[in-house]
Order: sequence, then structure tokens, then C-alpha cells
Amino acid sequence: MITTAPDFSFEQAAFARGARTVIGVDEVGRGPLAGPVTAAAVRLDPARIPAGLNDSKKLGARRREAIYAELIEVADVSVAHASVEEIDRINILAASHLAMCRAIAGLPARADLALIDGNLLPKDLPCAGEAIIKGDARSLSISAASIAAKICRDRIMVDLAQQHPGYGWETNAGYGSKAHMEALRNLGVTPHHRRSFKPVYNILYQDKSVSD
Repeated sequence: MITTAPDFSFEQAAFARGARTVIGVDEVGRGPLAGPVTAAAVRLDPARIPAGLNDSKKLGARRREAIYAELIEVADVSVAHASVEEIDRINILAASHLAMCRAIAGLPARADLALIDGNLLPKDLPCAGEAIIKGDARSLSISAASIAAKICRDRIMVDLAQQHPGYGWETNAGYGSKAHMEALRNLGVTPHHRRSFKPVYNILYQDKSVSD
């Protein structure tokens, strides 16, 4: 199987069409049972693109940290979140799109085009958008956004793990690992758990109904 690294071709095509400001947007945290969903928007300087940019899932933690440290020095980076309460109220897809729009709004200059990982564009996107399937492995700007989003969300989960020890959030980032599920059953549901997600909902309500 031949794999290719992300490149700047989507951005260059947009520039050729007249766009002046092109950004990459990605989110992380749609699947976890706990914690916010986090999005990042990044505008790269074509003359100062950090080496080694790739889908954050393909990079080790140290490499991600090193690239992120460089990114915040040479690029415009905005990170934003949608809370657990918002996820439960409007659903995870809408919340991830909300976080994306907040990240875009946090950039210092208005974007002409947002390259967004996935196959759907947020309804309230404040600029033109282009959805790119597997964009975090194809566009350098989206790769940069995937790294920024993951770094910032992982840091949040490490902080929350110190407030709520036992769930393993410092290593599982809130995903439903075996240890996390065992902790949910033994320690209960915290304010940072997503009550609309089935495993959490079941513990809160179905288990209670059985005991009643």
C-alpha cells in the first residue's frame, strides 16, 4: 500500500483561484465519553511550514509537542472548544462544528477559505469552506490543525484527570477504554462525562432502573 504525506496543493489551488487567506480546520474528541470536543484553525505561512506535519494520529507524542511548539511561533493558531453541556444539548456533530466556528473566529484575520477535515461543512461557517475527506493526511494546513487540537485537548484531559483520579484520562483522553469503563461503574459519573453517550446514559439511568 502506497501512502503519501500531506502537501500544500489544496492551499495552492485556492491561492490560484484568488484566495488570499487559506486556513486548515480539524477537530478532536468526537468519540470520548468525557471532556470537551476541541477544534483548531491554522493559517500557515508558506515560507515557514514546519517539517514533519502530518495527521496527528500518525505522530508520537514528543513529535506532536515539538511541531506544536514551532507552529505557535510561525503560524496563526486558534483553538476552541464545545463543552460537555453543549455536546449533550445539541449533539456531538453540531458541537464539533460549533467548536470549529469558534476556532475560525479566533484567528487574527478573516479567512477567505477554510479547508475542513471530513465530508461536512458547519452550517454557520463564517467563510467559504471546502470539505476534504481524510484531510488531516492530505493538507498541511489541516494536519497542523489536527496537531494543535489534539495537543490542547490532551492537556485538558490531563488536568481533569488530576481532579478526578481513577478514570485514566491522562492516558485514554476520555475514550471508553476498559479501565475507564470499570472506573465509571465503580466510581460513578463525573460532571465531565457526556450523559447523552450511551455507555454513560446506561450507567446513569438503566442501571438505576434495574436496582429500583
